[in-house]
Amino acid sequence: MSLKVCLAGATGWAGSELARGIAISADLQLVAAVSRRHAGHALGDALGDAAITTPVFASAAEALGVPCDVFVEYTHPDTARANILAALEHGAHVVVGTSGLGDADYAEIDAVARERGRGVLACGNFALTAVLLIKFSEMAAKVLPQWEIIDYAYAGKPDAPSGTVRELATRMGQVRQPRLEVPLEETRGLREARGGTLAGSQVHAVRLPGFVLGAETIFGLPDQTLTIRHNAGGSAKPYVDGALLAIRKVSTLTGLHRGLDAVLEL
Repeated sequence: MSLKVCLAGATGWAGSELARGIAISADLQLVAAVSRRHAGHALGDALGDAAITTPVFASAAEALGVPCDVFVEYTHPDTARANILAALEHGAHVVVGTSGLGDADYAEIDAVARERGRGVLACGNFALTAVLLIKFSEMAAKVLPQWEIIDYAYAGKPDAPSGTVRELATRMGQVRQPRLEVPLEETRGLREARGGTLAGSQVHAVRLPGFVLGAETIFGLPDQTLTIRHNAGGSAKPYVDGALLAIRKVSTLTGLHRGLDAVLEL
């Protein structure tokens, strides 16, 4: 039997590529899509592929009227939380690709998912190199006590830090808190130059033309440093395989899990 999938954000940069990936997967069926601009039409009209006849709805609430096994959230931080909770209420498992949700949001989502006996897999980034960045950084944090994180993105990205870096900092903070030689409150000059603090890590967000999405963890010891960096290009294709894997595996989970490695054998 094929898994029935509802995709919110199906005409966006990443969502449109994922929609095409779902459409050609023999074990998945794209039964509903969410796109306010293209509501009332077939998804293929927006994507330029007449073979994709999936109906498009203006909101997740409307789309969830079509029964689905997995709901994929790829919209905007302002609507993501409500969409995820609605999907759980409808009995669907959820894969989250939207960035910008906070720890309080995820705590509420986890509670509802466990109450409903459903899985939520939230991935700041579905690209394999980003998954390995997070995993390797967790491993290094067990040995190296000091680090900082740099978040790279295109000039128009509104949220800072990115979902990838939120996930990275959160996961590293669960290993240990990095040591600061100079407490932040004792900083001379501009305190803001030390970046923002997220889950104990100092995070510096760069937003400039020429970048798409990237993240870098820098570890330091006396006379030595270690840098682990992920860079993404301009195509959304690197995220499709990871997202498809998440869709296929999320039903094996209960409650909220963060990071694609939750369903990978690493």
